[in-house]
Amino acid sequence: MVAQITSPQNPRVKRVARLGASRRLRERERLTVVEGRREVRRCLDAGLVPREAYICPEQLSPEDRDLLDRLRVLARERGTWLAQVSPEAFARMAYREESSGLVLVVPYWVRPLAEIPLREPAFLAVVESPEKPGNLGAILRSADGAGVDGLILCGSGTDVHNPNVVRASLGTCFAVATAQTSTAEAIHWLQARGIQIVAATPQGAIRYTQADYRGPVAVITGSEAHGLSPAWLQAADVRAYIPMHGVADSLNLAISTALLLYEAVRQREG
Repeated sequence: MVAQITSPQNPRVKRVARLGASRRLRERERLTVVEGRREVRRCLDAGLVPREAYICPEQLSPEDRDLLDRLRVLARERGTWLAQVSPEAFARMAYREESSGLVLVVPYWVRPLAEIPLREPAFLAVVESPEKPGNLGAILRSADGAGVDGLILCGSGTDVHNPNVVRASLGTCFAVATAQTSTAEAIHWLQARGIQIVAATPQGAIRYTQADYRGPVAVITGSEAHGLSPAWLQAADVRAYIPMHGVADSLNLAISTALLLYEAVRQREG
């Protein structure tokens, strides 16, 4: 049975709006909000089972009707709570204008380090203390495109379950195996598996194109404001820099990460 919600003041509607806005609430409930055509489709394709799904028929496009069918199956077979909502109620929940009439409440998908599926040779991206949701979302898109085994997030910074990260990643966050841990644990885990640590830093010893990424490798990048912590710089097997010919001393975090990942792809495919 599909519930009907018309009022923007409905308690469930207000809770979804708070969940999208509050990191504290998300972390307490270990739930977040997903909206948008590509994001919802990739979420379901990855096998996540929404706790709740909200549909606004007036905004649902004909090509997305299959998503409605899939959500009905999940409601029947996996316990997803399904509701049809009015445009006014939907506007209260949605955090952007183009949401395609679909909002999901989904459980956290970050996994333990031990569940990152390593291939041979291993290929990982590690980001320490990313500061902006847009950067982290773009890094996830690059990580997905480069075909990394996984992304490891360490230190403080942006919450990977922030709805704006989901949006900026275009839903690729669901396709990239992602773990979140401390810097010390990430370093220990990589070293125990013989994975070379290539740390990106303006004070690097060699150009990023001179590093050898063909074996088991992890590309490490850090926040734009502070760079990598001393722990990563000390643990690095290679410190690599990106040449800068202007007044800036570094590139945007997402661009820097993409450059190193795709240099690794070039070498590993060459």
